[in-house]
Order: sequence, then structure tokens, then C-alpha cells
Amino acid sequence: MISIAGRKIGQNEKPFVIAEMSGNHNKSLERALEIVDAAARAGAHGLKIQTYTPDTMTIDLDEREFHISDSKSLWAGASLYKLYGEAYTPWEWHQAIFDRARAHGMVPFSTPFDDSAVDFLESLDVPCYKIASFENTDVQLIKRVAATGKPLIMSTGMASLAELDESVRAARAAGCRDLILLKCTSTYPATAENTNIRTIPHMRELFGCEVGLSDHTMGSGVSVASVALGATVIEKHFTLSRADGGVDSAFSMEPAELTDLVEATERAWQALGAVSYGPTDAERKSLQYRRSLYVVENIAAGTELGHDNIRAIRPGLGLPTKYLDVILGKRVKRDVARGTALTWDLMS
Repeated sequence: MISIAGRKIGQNEKPFVIAEMSGNHNKSLERALEIVDAAARAGAHGLKIQTYTPDTMTIDLDEREFHISDSKSLWAGASLYKLYGEAYTPWEWHQAIFDRARAHGMVPFSTPFDDSAVDFLESLDVPCYKIASFENTDVQLIKRVAATGKPLIMSTGMASLAELDESVRAARAAGCRDLILLKCTSTYPATAENTNIRTIPHMRELFGCEVGLSDHTMGSGVSVASVALGATVIEKHFTLSRADGGVDSAFSMEPAELTDLVEATERAWQALGAVSYGPTDAERKSLQYRRSLYVVENIAAGTELGHDNIRAIRPGLGLPTKYLDVILGKRVKRDVARGTALTWDLMS
């Protein structure tokens, strides 16, 4: 069990749903605040942004590996520097975004990408930190974040088991006491076939920590399924409308979809319950509608019971059907009306 800003996260709590704004503010603070409001109305518990500038991410060069040439990429044709310039959240907006989220009762936090971002976020007293998949092998950054002593959420996209083990060990050695790992597939969007959520319980067992899902697939099906496998945190990119465009809009949820996600993941969690056999308290009234043995024809005293006058029917107030072979051939002590539940005292 982990507590972040008073919110408990664990298998005995409903899933903690994080709305990731990323660059969907489209360079407008007003829109950013509208996204916070919409996420709160949809029922999100956490609101996450990203803290970087183009210069803390890369260098201003539009050639070779600094140019996105993959024609299948959402960001094909842009330089890394230009992309981050379009997507980054100005640092002077952070306080307003965090204040709005807190006013709604959400937990606001961010993903830092270098030491200067950590220092800045510490000045805003964020309650926890997120390490992105592309930084989950940046051991120095992980150590810096862990040294704050605050809960650390880390996406595991692309990381081999050896890399993940190294990063987890580094985080714990540097002071991280509360760790949440998020199973993640770092494609945008991701497909269900490449999500491999069976890793979630395995990861929990290996690392002894809370495990969730950073979900880049479309829809909520994968997230709901992950809860059934023990995910306690769900992170989804969020926007007001995919039609509005933006660097992450194509694989982001809209408000109605996020509302459905919050409700569906909570239902999935509620359905887990515990290992249980026999009727639940709610089912006990239904026991009367089981099949049982009934007299289905008017029969006179001394008549032999047989298939013509005894049947297994609903409701369940007569003898259990397992006794049918035992009572066949027995005789009734008195006249019995059609529709009488068969009981031992009727027979001689």
C-alpha cells in the first residue's frame, strides 16, 4: 500500500487513474486548464504533465538521428528539437495547472527529464514523480528523483529485465521507499497484441512493488483487463478532442471515454473480490428458485411415486433432485395435491 497526497494506492483500493496531459494543451494555458477541469469531471484521480524544454531534451539540429524520418511515426518530418518545442509545457504554467488540479481534489505531478526539472518541481512541492519509459535507463536521473524521498512511478517501456532490475536497485539505493512500476509499450498508439499485460503479476512478484499500466492503446479494454491481473494504477493520455489535433491527440482519450475508463476499471476491481464458493449474501434469496422435487399430479394416499407424478422443477422448496432415485417407488401416506413440494414426511 502506497499513499500519495492522501490517496491510497494498492490492491485493496480502486485503481488510481492518471490523466496525462502531455502536449495536448496545444500551447495554450487556457486549454491546459480546461483539460484539467475535464479530467476532474471524468473522475481521474491524478493529473500529470511533463517538465522539460527543448534544450533540456536535445540539441537544435535537423539532420541525421535528430530528424524523425520514420514515415509511420506520428511526428514524421520534424526534428526532435522542433517536436519538443511544440509539445513542452512552459514552466511558468505549472503552478496554475497544479493549483487547478488540487482544487478538484486530484493529485498533480510531473515527469522531469533532467536535474533542473527536478529542482523546479521540488520548489512546487510535487507529491510524487514519474520516470518516462525513454528515461528508465537514465540511472543518474532516477537516483536524483529517488533522493527526494517521494513516491516514484516508473514506466517500463522497452526495458529488458536486466535494465529494469538495475534501475529499480538504483532507485531504492538512492532513497526510494515507495515504487510503482507501469507496464508500458512505447509505440504510439500501441496495439493490444503488443501489450503483454501478463507481465503485470510477474513484475509485482519480482520487484515486490505496486504495478500498473501506462496504456497507449485505443479504448479501455486493455486497461480493464490489466486491473484483473492486479494493476493498481492506470495512466492514459488525455485531450479535450482528438479532432483538435496536437502532438499526442491521435492516441489520447476524450472526456466521455475517460469517464467510461474510470467506471469500468473500478467495476473490474470490485469484481475481483476474493476466492469464494457458495451463495453470497445477495444470492441467498435466489436459492428458493433452484430445482427440487415436486408432486406434479394429484395423487391419492397409498399411490406409488414415479416419473408420472414426481418431477424436478422450480422452485427449490422440495427435496433436492439428487434424491429422485431414492424416492421412486415409495408410497405417499395421504392424499397430495398437485404443486406440493415433496418432503420425507409425505412418504411411508
